[in-house]
Amino acid sequence: MSAPLHDAKALVIDGNPLSRSIIVGQLRDAGVGTIVQCPRVADARTKLETWPFDVVICEQYFDREATTGQELLDDLRRNQLLPFYTVFVMVTSEASYSKVAEAAESALDAYLLKPHTAAGLVERIVQARDRKDALRHIFTAIDEQRFDEAAQMCKAHFEQRKPYYLYAARIGAELMLRGGHLHEAEMFYEAVIAAKTLPWARLGVARAQVEGGFQQRAVTTLESLIETDPGYTDAYDIMGRAQFELGNFQAALATFKRSTMLTPSSVNRLLKHGMMAWYAGEREEGIEMLDRATRLGLDSKLYDPQALVLLAFARLDNAEHKGLQRCREQMERIRDRYPDNPRPLRLLEVIEALVAIQDYQTAQALDDVRRMAKTIHQPAFDVESACNLLALMTRLAMRSIQLYEVDAAVDTMALRFCTSRALTELLVCAATGRQDFINRVRSGHAHILKQTEEAMSLSLKGDPQAAVVKLLNDGEQTLNAKIIESAHLVLQRYEARIPDHEELQKKAQAMRERYRTTDIHAGLGEQAHTGRAAGGMSLSSGYKPPQKNEGLLANVNAVGA
Repeated sequence: MSAPLHDAKALVIDGNPLSRSIIVGQLRDAGVGTIVQCPRVADARTKLETWPFDVVICEQYFDREATTGQELLDDLRRNQLLPFYTVFVMVTSEASYSKVAEAAESALDAYLLKPHTAAGLVERIVQARDRKDALRHIFTAIDEQRFDEAAQMCKAHFEQRKPYYLYAARIGAELMLRGGHLHEAEMFYEAVIAAKTLPWARLGVARAQVEGGFQQRAVTTLESLIETDPGYTDAYDIMGRAQFELGNFQAALATFKRSTMLTPSSVNRLLKHGMMAWYAGEREEGIEMLDRATRLGLDSKLYDPQALVLLAFARLDNAEHKGLQRCREQMERIRDRYPDNPRPLRLLEVIEALVAIQDYQTAQALDDVRRMAKTIHQPAFDVESACNLLALMTRLAMRSIQLYEVDAAVDTMALRFCTSRALTELLVCAATGRQDFINRVRSGHAHILKQTEEAMSLSLKGDPQAAVVKLLNDGEQTLNAKIIESAHLVLQRYEARIPDHEELQKKAQAMRERYRTTDIHAGLGEQAHTGRAAGGMSLSSGYKPPQKNEGLLANVNAVGA
């Protein structure tokens, strides 16, 4: 059993003085030893950086504050500020699924709806502390960043059916999935399903299938899950991604549309819906969703600033001068908020070029586009950059602004980024309005397929070394991730039959690392730093004990038991 509550130190975070005092009173009556109050998220984070707490009770939404309790929790885990033994309880007055779904799926220790009783609060805390005590060895390994070892501990805990074995299984499968052990994760999720059919386990199977490149299998898995649990919104997120990566844009759009119907205030899902509508050719619908996401979440960490770029293109196309200026101002705010992140600055440069086109500053617009085109071969130039640059070039061409090197730039981007049907269609969408650009993109995709087939035919004829050499040479010329990864796969499969294996492997690995070929994924409104994939758990990446500061501790508002 866990330690008694009279030895516990609790932090109550609530902007409402009355609500905060009620919770403090309930904890005091339960015998909690030390209670610290905090009205603001920023103050709470400072206290958590300074001293560890056994229990944190946090309001989900704060008046006059952009940060939510969920964002605080994700930030604490991301920055390793929560030890395994801390029980985090989220409290809110909002009972609808659209508001609680994310928190309920993010491995919270407890979630309480107002009004709640003192007995209900204490029961949740005690149960969560007992669970943490039963899984102490697992969470200790996670805090120490021994993730693979922790995953195997979870597997053993599950197989022996120890207390909270299903909770341990979910943690273990998540660790396997994030560690890249996709087949092992899928098998573990299947074992959980065999023990007890749970939606999160079936969704986990689909996540492993998507990450492993088996999108069609994932779609089949998800169709079955959605049929039995049509309200499970995370399933639509994974389904939409699988359909998108298969190149089925209209099917993905229909899936994301269903997701926003279930959670109409989810910034992340509005972004996915809006971007998918844009890329599927439903521009008006896309603009509507992206506008709504921007109104709701511009200052949220969940907001993807690429949405502002798409809106800026729409404002230029519709001759909305003030709207385009507003997009620039909003992107400047994001750039200033994240000065160390190069992406907002890169996106702002795209909007600046659109402003130059709108203001008939032709020379400036041409200079901006030429500067971006010079970066096409750089490792940091990604699919998003390619789509934005191609869309800029299309706007110039549609206004009869001549850029002589445009054909070569389109060909180069096509050869580099036409790795799949989905990414090819993204580039095609960016070139909407210029059929000659679209033809060049499709021609580039056909050329990549031909190069890959020619190399693979050498392998099938019994000369895998020649296949690898050709793929690496073609990869150096095109920087295409599919070609580079094909070389890596042939090297893995025919290691014993390739005399120069070691030398070729070093060359292939250097190209893989330089151009991040294992990470070619065009996200739709997805921010990597938000801490939780759809259907996943928000797991800590470890724990760094806070530095004790008696000056700060002397000023906290402590309430004795």
